[in-house]
Amino acid sequence: QVQPVESGGGMVQTGGSLRLSCAPSGRTFSGYATGWFRQAPGKERGFVASITSSGGSINYAESVKGRFTISRDNAKNTMYLQMSSLKPEDTAIYYCALASRYYRHTPAYTRGGVYDYWGQGTQVTVSS
Repeated sequence: QVQPVESGGGMVQTGGSLRLSCAPSGRTFSGYATGWFRQAPGKERGFVASITSSGGSINYAESVKGRFTISRDNAKNTMYLQMSSLKPEDTAIYYCALASRYYRHTPAYTRGGVYDYWGQGTQVTVSS
């Protein structure tokens, strides 16, 4: 069993930055594609960013392109989401997820249904 564990959430002002980390317990995550999703109050959980196991293919939601950067360090068994130019609408619980299945068409990783393991989430609050 793999349990992703998120960290790095908090409160920041508009325009600020935060870096989220995700480190799975119980197993190395080098063979998994990984993704970040978020859920704001009263809204459904939505895709933020994904990265394949090799790091060779990355996808972003349109709303975060140019502001967020996803990366992974397989040697450290950790994935990151660097968030910059944060806006109040970025306020949400952010979830890390792992997908064991390989998809050649990498936009498949924008769908929550392809992920096998989910973290408990970390709160990000952006104040205006």
